[in-house]
Amino acid sequence: MPQKQRSKSWTELKQAGNESFKTGQYGEAINIYSLAIKELEKCNKKEPEDLGILYSNRAASYLKDGNCAECVKDCNMSLELFQFNVKSLLRRATAYEALERYRLAYVDYKTALQIDCNIAAAHDGTNRMTKALTEADGLSWREKLPPIPAVPMSVREKLAQKAQANAAPPNAAPTQNGTQQTSKPALSDKDVKKAQLLKEEGNSLVKKGEHKKAIEKALCYVSVKQYRDAIRDCDEALMMDSRNIKALYRKSQAYLGLKDIRACEDSINVLLRVEPNNCSAMKLLEEAHRK
Repeated sequence: MPQKQRSKSWTELKQAGNESFKTGQYGEAINIYSLAIKELEKCNKKEPEDLGILYSNRAASYLKDGNCAECVKDCNMSLELFQFNVKSLLRRATAYEALERYRLAYVDYKTALQIDCNIAAAHDGTNRMTKALTEADGLSWREKLPPIPAVPMSVREKLAQKAQANAAPPNAAPTQNGTQQTSKPALSDKDVKKAQLLKEEGNSLVKKGEHKKAIEKALCYVSVKQYRDAIRDCDEALMMDSRNIKALYRKSQAYLGLKDIRACEDSINVLLRVEPNNCSAMKLLEEAHRK
């Protein structure tokens, strides 16, 4: 008798679904993700986030296949299992927008921006929904919105750490377009002491909610090449006000210092959407293009 073929694990099915999605075979991807969901649900030690990601992946396939209603259903399931998953929020927002459910789309776009204020798609979506709702309901459109959930700081930090962990392996040199970068030059003892003092002062200001002063500290961080600390302080300020010009500019400078050109350009583009004629931002963008 022929040997029975081993059934695939949910991780193998997930990978196969990803491959089908990449090649544009969305119907096939939906079927494979459905099998992966069934396999994972059988597991005794299943993690809710893993199941949430599978539902989110299937939602993306439904969205590409033009089935927005099923996309919304899967995103709802995903967000129950993996609260504030940015991909699920953006996919649901896109589906709601296609279904002309603009208020719900607006809420999802704004929720995503609480988690990461540099998501260009969320900024663009918010602007589109604002225009559509103003045309439909006039200047009082905000009064008809459902409540926008507040994303706790603990959740934002957890998601940021997860994103950073997935970006590069531990102890590996950062990469830019797949090319490993050389490590940055060592700082002098004077700069190290200055950076440590700045870090303590910056942490204190952030805890007190004095974000304007924290942004000025970010400039000092840039001067001693402590770029990630600068980005952190700017992010804290942008959580309070996503349109803060100084925070967006300092953050762009820090990304340029890290030679993360794409992130620098994204940050500048967000700034220019807020203030289109900002000359300093335009110059910084030109400098980034020359890198």
